[in-house]
Amino acid sequence: MIKVSHLHYTYPKASTETLSDLGFEIAPGEIFGFLGPSGSGKSTTQKILMRLLKNYQGSIEVMGRELRDWGQDYYARIGVSFELPNHYLKLSALENLQFFGALYPDAAQVLDPLTVLDWVGLAADAHKSVRAFSKGMKIRLNLARSLLHQPRLLFLDEPTSGLDPVNASKVKDLILRLRSEGTTVFITTHDMLVADTLCDRVGFLTRGQLNVLDAPASLKKRYGQRQLDVEYRSQDQQLRHQTFALDDLGSNPDFLALLQSGQRLESLHSQETTLEKIFIEVTGEALQT
Repeated sequence: MIKVSHLHYTYPKASTETLSDLGFEIAPGEIFGFLGPSGSGKSTTQKILMRLLKNYQGSIEVMGRELRDWGQDYYARIGVSFELPNHYLKLSALENLQFFGALYPDAAQVLDPLTVLDWVGLAADAHKSVRAFSKGMKIRLNLARSLLHQPRLLFLDEPTSGLDPVNASKVKDLILRLRSEGTTVFITTHDMLVADTLCDRVGFLTRGQLNVLDAPASLKKRYGQRQLDVEYRSQDQQLRHQTFALDDLGSNPDFLALLQSGQRLESLHSQETTLEKIFIEVTGEALQT
């Protein structure tokens, strides 16, 4: 779906490159997470892929066509949901979607706005002025607008920002459903839980270069420790911990002795790391939310 090769970008009057020899590929129907600290080049890359920035060097193919060769028809094939809400506040949610839906040349491509509002949990608020919406409702309306024309490629910037846990879960379920129907999703986020639970692969961008790229599960195994932490209660009811190597665990005499001792096991945890810890290790910076 996307193939980026030797991508370079320097802002006018800047003395250094923002993107330096960047390259990656995204398969059709993949959810790809683009992660990195502020100033790493995430937004620049996203803007280039949306054709908001055009003076880049290198090659970008989207849907089998060089990005430079696309015209206005490109925007009928991609959907964009920005982190910051941008709606006509005096209009209702339904009126907003009707207005934006009318901008697409193929009316048959545009879904019923009420259907899309239902997907994001806003059907009951369809006729309410957007001025009265909370931030979370406006973000969900952003998402609804990006889905109106059934895009093949979807760009999501912090898709669960400002959402309560229930609506965040609904949005994540919707994204997974879209993926199952063939939509390719490009996500930028600082929320490592979103990246971990949604993304097929994630890339960590540091100073304009993509240094780490893999599936979240593979990254956690690579950067974690092959150990098992066992929490149990001894015969005197004291809570105790013991750590064992995962390799040859089934034949480890100390582990087998603990299992056969009759002491109550409280928990078993493999010592895999988290994406947040990997983010800090790879980028050298803490997350900023």
